[in-house]
Amino acid sequence: MNSTNKFQYIVTEEDRGISYKELVRSNFTFSSRLMTKLKQNNLVFINGESIKMYLPATPGDIITIELPEETSNFIPEPIDIHPVFEDSDLLIINKQPGYVVHPTKGHPLHTMANGIMKYMIDTNQSFKIRFINRLDMNTSGLLAVAKNSHSQDEFTKQMKENKVAKRYAAIVKGIIKEDSGTVNAPLGRPDPERVERGVMENGAPSVTHYKVLERYETGYTLVELLLETGRTHQIRVHMSHIGFPILGDHLYGGENPWLIERQALHARYLSFYHPVSAKWMEVEAPLPDDMLETIEKIKSINK
Repeated sequence: MNSTNKFQYIVTEEDRGISYKELVRSNFTFSSRLMTKLKQNNLVFINGESIKMYLPATPGDIITIELPEETSNFIPEPIDIHPVFEDSDLLIINKQPGYVVHPTKGHPLHTMANGIMKYMIDTNQSFKIRFINRLDMNTSGLLAVAKNSHSQDEFTKQMKENKVAKRYAAIVKGIIKEDSGTVNAPLGRPDPERVERGVMENGAPSVTHYKVLERYETGYTLVELLLETGRTHQIRVHMSHIGFPILGDHLYGGENPWLIERQALHARYLSFYHPVSAKWMEVEAPLPDDMLETIEKIKSINK
């Protein structure tokens, strides 16, 4: 699936005399950074010809914008990629646990970026990998990638305006009595040398809503979590803070290797407006096998 990355607008009678630049600016929500790139690379065409952007428009003119061609240069690796949704602007995958999203000093290889690079080659595509959201190494679920800067800019804008809903499912230790609740506790980094986050008075505002999906009399609860903010380790710290750490989370007190060897946390649902078509989108990824098996183990304890 080759990304066309083309946008078109036909000049109307009302637009007569307005400059092409103004029409591009008012009819597309391109960032000023992208507008500069379009101008520098002569990527705005009128009736198929490259033309000066300051000239006045004539009704019937077809304005075509081509986004700059970009690519990533991660080393391709054969890591399974499970697309849940894909078109010429977005790739949304169901990430398996055990992989860091993006190369870091500690994980220069074997990341989802390396796997997506290989997937791109296999599917004859070329785009720069721009992650819209991040998931911890041992969190599974929906991971969204923008295939061009415009899609990334639009998505980021929606996230700032709270138009993107991110729902997670988690198995926590303990039985939560209330059917739903909200954790509103600022998060920070108590020790800059360590990866752990914690609730801190001067931390960044952080809000997590939780809803009980199922209680297990053996001492666990399946919950759905809706993020209002997206801080590092937010769900993990917040649930631990209220006394219900995520099962399998060795950092925040939920460790139990007999039941599951990673934190039982899964990004299950994402809703947003498509960054180009503006169509309302809902994408879901079912609970992964290891969490389903864990639920069966929990149900069978002491039976």
